[in-house]
Amino acid sequence: MKRFLKWAGVALIAITVPAAALAVWNREEIARLLAVNSLFDADRIVSNFSEMEELFLTRDMPLGEAPVLPLLEGPPLTPPDGYETWVQDRAVTSIVVLDQGQIVLEDYLLGTEPTDRRISWSVAKSYLSVLTGILLAEGAIDSIDDPVTNYVPELAGTAYDQATLRDLLTMSSGVVFDEDYLDPNSDINRMGRVLALGQSMDGFTSGLTESERAPGIRWNYVSIDTHVIGMVLRGATGREIPDLLAEKVLAPIGLEETPAYITDGHGVAFVLGGLLMTTRDYARFGRIIAQDGAGILPADWIKASTTPQANTMPGARQYGYQWWVPADAREGEAFAHGIYGQYIYIDRSRDIVIAMSAADRQFRWSNVQPGNIEMFRRISDTLMERR
Repeated sequence: MKRFLKWAGVALIAITVPAAALAVWNREEIARLLAVNSLFDADRIVSNFSEMEELFLTRDMPLGEAPVLPLLEGPPLTPPDGYETWVQDRAVTSIVVLDQGQIVLEDYLLGTEPTDRRISWSVAKSYLSVLTGILLAEGAIDSIDDPVTNYVPELAGTAYDQATLRDLLTMSSGVVFDEDYLDPNSDINRMGRVLALGQSMDGFTSGLTESERAPGIRWNYVSIDTHVIGMVLRGATGREIPDLLAEKVLAPIGLEETPAYITDGHGVAFVLGGLLMTTRDYARFGRIIAQDGAGILPADWIKASTTPQANTMPGARQYGYQWWVPADAREGEAFAHGIYGQYIYIDRSRDIVIAMSAADRQFRWSNVQPGNIEMFRRISDTLMERR
């Protein structure tokens, strides 16, 4: 018998499942396997992205009695020309625009609701970056130039044996990792099978043994580097990422709804793409970043992590510590980005934040991301014109 999984947006992955194995799987495992098969289908992608806790193993992150960061209503923004067409073309499902902390534009489309906990995809990487900066400031991590194996000795002898935490933060580990979503045998799709079937992400990572170059030489975006950051943080503290993130980042900010993480079958958070939060709460995080941490998060780390740090190609978009920076960045401009059109765009010099979710099945087009950044800038310019 064969079942098929789709992972990271576009790949069909054949998994041969013997009938005898199916007999011992419990009902939840079988249901999850079948549900993931249609995760990115055109008629289901929007609802699936709001209901990931029904498709994967997840863990809520209760925030206790933390006060909610208020988002007051500001003067409504008339969007710039082309906004409605852009929303339709990019399958935008929600957008929240903050001008100096006030909501001036908020839309929920394609049947989504304000209370939906939307999947972050790689926007989650920027959250893990902030947590890294906090643990560094607290002394749990001595230096980002420490070898990974100082904190995760089980990675000795793997492709990460010589890598430092800085190499991971800048996606410069040198590990051989195929992130081709269209190849069913690529590493990213093998990783997807591990997660979907409730197996061990740590075990998968420890099996990566090949390097294409020495660490620190050249940027190459491989999502598994972010998982290793999570392994380092767990090794440094002896605690799980959901607990750390909730205590040190999310509760101090003050969120409206309880967030969650997708996990593997061992309870390890899918830190490279598995946050579930409302769009308003994504915007709250962006607001604190736009304020250089607002006295809550470390300002020096935010500045460093949203500044180009990686050795990227000339003229291409740039990379800090798990944050993106446009190739032609304005002062204070950075963004978190996930596949299918998930964004937290920050114009720090203007104190403008745009949080957006989408179900954009054309996200791989080379002109999509530049077009999105251009729309964010047009919204920012429109706000500045009316101040």
